Order: sequence, then C-alpha cells, then structure tokens
Amino acid sequence: MAEVLLPFAKMSGTGNDFILIDNREGLIGDDEMVDFTVGVCRRSRSVGADGVILIQDDIEFDFSWKFFNSDGSEAEMCGNGSRCAARFAIIKGIAPASMTFRTLAGPIRADVNGSMVRVQLTPPFDLNEAVELKLSDGTEITVGYVNTGVPHTVIITPDGGLSDALVQKLGREIRTHLQFSPAGTNVNFAEVVGKETVRLRTYERGVEAETLACGTGAVAAAIICTLRGLVIPPVTIITRSEEQLKVFIDPADPMVEDVFMEGEALLVYEGKLTSETIQGG
Repeated sequence: MAEVLLPFAKMSGTGNDFILIDNREGLIGDDEMVDFTVGVCRRSRSVGADGVILIQDDIEFDFSWKFFNSDGSEAEMCGNGSRCAARFAIIKGIAPASMTFRTLAGPIRADVNGSMVRVQLTPPFDLNEAVELKLSDGTEITVGYVNTGVPHTVIITPDGGLSDALVQKLGREIRTHLQFSPAGTNVNFAEVVGKETVRLRTYERGVEAETLACGTGAVAAAIICTLRGLVIPPVTIITRSEEQLKVFIDPADPMVEDVFMEGEALLVYEGKLTSETIQGG
C-alpha cells in the first residue's frame, strides 16, 4: 500500500516560521501532537520551524487551533502564529476574510487583506511596570512584565545597546527565574529608536532560544514603552528579521481591550510530510 502523505504549509510571520496543518478531520490525534511537533520542528533533519499550528473544527467560531512550540509545549497564544493561521484559513477556504478563532488565551479576531493580516489580541493583564530581579551573579535588574496572551518581560536597553544585549544568556536566566515560576516568561530586549519606533530582540519560552520575531512580545514592548512615556502609539516594532510589526494600543490606557497588531504573513511553500521526517527516519 502506498504511504499516506500529510499535507502541510510552511509560513513566516515577520521571521517566526511555522508548520500549519488542516487537522479538522483529525489527521493527527491528540496523543500524537507533542511527538509530531518535536519531530517536524527539527531543523536540518525535518522541515524545521519555531512551532506547529493545527487547525481544528469549532462549533462556535470559524475554527480553533492547537499551537505547539518547537519543544512540544502547548502555548496559550502566539501573535505571529495567529496571523499565519488566519491567512492559512483564507488560502484553504476555511474562514472568511474577517474571522474569529479560538485559542487557549481566548478568541482572536483577524482581518486578512492579501498577505497583510491585522489581529485583535486578547486583553493584556497582570501588568507590573517595574519588577526587581536578582540575578545569579548578584546583580539586580529592573524589568517590565505583562501578559499579552503569554507572559512577557521587557528590558529597556540603552541607545545602541541592543546589538550587544546578552539575549541568549540573560534571556535564559530570566525565562526560568523564580519570580516567574512555574510558567516562566518570554524575555524581550527593547531599544527605543524614535518616538514611534522600537527595535526588539526576543528570547522565546518553548523555543528556548532567540527567534527572529515575536508578535506577543512586540505588543508587550509597545505597552511597557508607552506606559514609561518613551513612545506614542501606534508603535512600529522592528524585529530581529528587520521586518516590521505595527501595534495599535490606546496611548491613554494601553491595557484596555482594543489591542491590535498588523504585519505580513507569508506562505513560504506547501508540501507533504513523509513518515520518515515525522518519525525521524
């Protein structure tokens, strides 16, 4: 009997890359999702990606998703992933151009116009503008913290300091800091380069490394920088990939419900996964 091949799409949201699969017919069972994700996200040995997005049926919304980081952990939300999911749903005829879909963080509204996707994220919460952390070397650092669907800390770097930021070393330590236990946190390093512009680098929980972009991190940085009076919304976030996201928040109250993010979601290619790449060969 011929091998059954699994259709997928590879997509990029501002440099964050994802494997997307229409799983409405249950091609991948709940008990298979973690191992599947770890297998296909391996770079060089499989497709490689920051995460996997499985589109599921939903009785209330246009669809729901299962989102997994590359290490197999399921995440509540992913900003760049949400834009890719919305465009994928248009490409596959799953949803209309204006749609709503379910995530663990809550329903996400999206509007798709070609490759540009604008999403309304769930309301941010659990804000702390100044968290004092003691690091392993005895030094102390002040970070901002806000949950924008997933937990984020934000470190404001000095002018010109972003390129020298210890994203991997410091990001790893803060990500697992006792202050944020047990869930951990994503760690963002932000440099304000204009009254409406921030450059950003992010250490992502679940990927356990710096990624080329993070959508919910972009929103977190925009909120913290606005509250500190460093920028005026809408805020343009320049990611590590040099691509841009635009974050729309209320300058008078960045923590209100109307939080929008806009950027491109690109279809890189489509293909079919074999059992060898899924299982590791």
